[in-house]
Amino acid sequence: MPMIKELYHGSSNIIEKPFFGYGKPYNDYGLGFYCTDSLEMAKEWGVGKDQDGYANCYEIECDGLRILELNAPEYCILHWLTVLLQNREFDVPSGLALEAKEYLLANFSVNYESYDAIIGYRADDSYFSFAQDFINGTISYRQLNNAMYLGKLGQQFVLKSKKAFDRITFVGSEIAESSEWYAKKMLRDKTARREYFSVERNRRQRGDLYITQIMDEEMMPDDPRLR
Repeated sequence: MPMIKELYHGSSNIIEKPFFGYGKPYNDYGLGFYCTDSLEMAKEWGVGKDQDGYANCYEIECDGLRILELNAPEYCILHWLTVLLQNREFDVPSGLALEAKEYLLANFSVNYESYDAIIGYRADDSYFSFAQDFINGTISYRQLNNAMYLGKLGQQFVLKSKKAFDRITFVGSEIAESSEWYAKKMLRDKTARREYFSVERNRRQRGDLYITQIMDEEMMPDDPRLR
């Protein structure tokens, strides 16, 4: 990773100085400052239906920061899902979903709070529903992996520690007009959902792994079938 990385944060306001400890605790990776390396994605995140927003531009000095990369080879998508389970409010209506949640927390937890920053998938509404389908046994492990690429959301870079917040520098901002970027945001979500429901959700393949089998066979993170 480059020592100095460019980051963008979409918001309804210009944020020259992100504050450590401020924000919503129920985001994907808990309390933190959520960024992307895509200017276009930040503009989508920054707008509301009839509200213009901003893509705030930053540079961060990464040298010496402990950065957790959830898409690195030593992790699988179940590690990402388990971090989500610890922070987002999942609907667990079935006994299976509750059992799945307990199994994942017991076996795939990552000590993510010890890191200065986290890089991983962003679970917006459609992606969050894909994750819920998996723990409810509706889709397979392969289908969950495939579903995460449907809307091409990319990854988010989340500042977690005071040390990381001290390393970020505001460079400037670009206005994001709702008339352009809200439609793009809605189209991305709609495309992901449409592809998921028309193709991925119903395309079971022989040998597909479901959460029930993962639990029954007590699969662990080093199981080659999860790679």
